[in-house]
Amino acid sequence: MSDAEPTKAALRRDDLRSRLTDLAEAQIASAGASSLKARDLAARAGCAVGAIYNVVDDMTALVMLVNVRTFARLGETAGAALAQVSAAAPHDQMITLGQAYLQFAHDNLHLWRALFDVTAGMPIPDWYRAALADLFARIAPPIATLFPQLPKPQLDLMVRALFSAVHGIVLLGLNNRAPLPEIAAMIAMTLREVGQQQNS
Repeated sequence: MSDAEPTKAALRRDDLRSRLTDLAEAQIASAGASSLKARDLAARAGCAVGAIYNVVDDMTALVMLVNVRTFARLGETAGAALAQVSAAAPHDQMITLGQAYLQFAHDNLHLWRALFDVTAGMPIPDWYRAALADLFARIAPPIATLFPQLPKPQLDLMVRALFSAVHGIVLLGLNNRAPLPEIAAMIAMTLREVGQQQNS
């Protein structure tokens, strides 16, 4: 009996962590990460406030669990976008990825913002870095095709550099409430120029 108790306790913790993550995801999607309050979350989960901190270190860790889900959804979005243009030139595939990223950010604004706001100025755990690396792996294929001469470390930097460029365009565009077609055109212009420079 005693041997089974830790397993049951672990299952209960896992279940509570999952429920809290579900609730936190819904709250962030609705009103942003700053709206997440432990007392309100505990009330909705039907647990004591202290029980939250038995399954996560703090509220930031809970937001990061939500962010891992968002990274996975972004990866699925990237995969679906690439599947639709699998026969296109690499720079056109990159443009499609960039515009899919824009649409995802627009449609999931609070969840998208939480990806970058919550980790500012704090150490990043390995499991969180792994989730981000999985996303980069999903967007890397057309960049690898466009830059076949790059060794793996430099290719990884190029993937991150182009992601950062697109992210900056999307962030500034959405912050300034620019029309989506205008932001999409800036993404296309930037990535098309990268492709043309590489092919020249």
